[in-house]
Amino acid sequence: MLKRALIAFAAVLTATWGAAAWSQVKEIPWGTSAVGSAGHKALVVLAELLNREMPKYRITVQPTPGAIVTVKGYATGQFEGYYGADIAFYELRNDTRRFAGFGASMKRQPVQSFWTYTTDMGMAVQMRDKDKYKSWRDLTGKALFTGMPPWDTRAQLERAFDALGVKYKYRQVDLSAAGSLLQSGGIDGFALYTTGESAVPPWITEASLATDWAAVNPSAEEIAALKKAGFAVLELKPEIFRRDVHADKVVLLPFYYGFHVGLEVPENDVYSMLTIIEKNVAELAKADSSFAQIAKDMSGFQRRGVTAAADLVPIHPGLAKYMREKGVWDAKWDARVAK
Repeated sequence: MLKRALIAFAAVLTATWGAAAWSQVKEIPWGTSAVGSAGHKALVVLAELLNREMPKYRITVQPTPGAIVTVKGYATGQFEGYYGADIAFYELRNDTRRFAGFGASMKRQPVQSFWTYTTDMGMAVQMRDKDKYKSWRDLTGKALFTGMPPWDTRAQLERAFDALGVKYKYRQVDLSAAGSLLQSGGIDGFALYTTGESAVPPWITEASLATDWAAVNPSAEEIAALKKAGFAVLELKPEIFRRDVHADKVVLLPFYYGFHVGLEVPENDVYSMLTIIEKNVAELAKADSSFAQIAKDMSGFQRRGVTAAADLVPIHPGLAKYMREKGVWDAKWDARVAK
C-alpha cells in the first residue's frame, strides 16, 4: 500500500514539475512576410535553429502580407518577434507613408536586435522588350509589380523612383502569377531582388519558369542621382540569379533587414541568441544563402545594420552587449540603447 502511494506521489510530483517546466517555455509568435517570400524562407530556417538551441523559447513562424504588418503587429501586441527593415523604421520614426498616423495605436516601441541581411532592389522586364529600356526613367507610365503593398521592397523602389521622377502604374498581382503576367503582357515589369547579395526569392525563381526576363539597370546619370539622394548602390554579377539575365551586371539598391525582438526578451537572452547564431551561421547559410553576409562577418554586419538605423529606433541592450564584446560598438550609440 505504502509503495503504491509513493509511486502515485512521485507520478504527481513529476507531472507537476513537468507542467512547471512547460509553463516556463516562452512562446514567441514571430511575424514575417508571405509564404514564398525571402523573409518567410529565412525565418523558417532561423526558427529551426533557435528552437533547437534555446529550449526555453518556442518560436512559431507567422506569415503575413508583408514585413510592415509584423512591425505594426509587434507595436500593438500581436507578435513577440518581427521582421523589420531600416526603411520601415525610417517611416515609423518620421510618421510618414505606411506609418502615417500610426503612433497613436502603438503600445510598445520596436527596437533593433538582430540584423540579418540586405535586400537588394532592381527591376526586370520581359526579354522581348529589353531594348526599349535603357534606364529606369524609361519605365515611366508602365504597368509594374514592385511588390505587395505592405512590402519594404516596394517602399525602397518607390523612394528610388520618387528620387528619379519616375511615375508608373502599380499593378498588384498574385506572386505565383507574376511570371505568366509578364509573359502575356499583363504587366511590363516586376521588382527584381536578392537577399544577402546571394539568394533569389522563391517567387522570382518561380516566375523565371514562366517567362524570360531581363534586368533593367539605371543609367550612369541615374546612379549618380540616386547616390546623391542617399541610396547605396550595389553591382552584382548576373550569375547570382542562376539564369541569363541578359545583362553583364545587375545594379541594385540595398537596404537592411533584420529579425528583431523587443525588451520582453531579456538582454542576456538576446546576447545568447546572437552568439548561437554566430556559432551556427555556416549551418544557416547552407540552408539558405540569404545568411551569406553574416556568415562572412556576423559582428561587422551588425555594425552596418545599426549604423543604418541607430537614429530611427532604439538598440536592444543584448545587441549592444554583443557588439561591445566584439569590438564593433561606437560610443556615440550609448544613448540609443533601449531602457
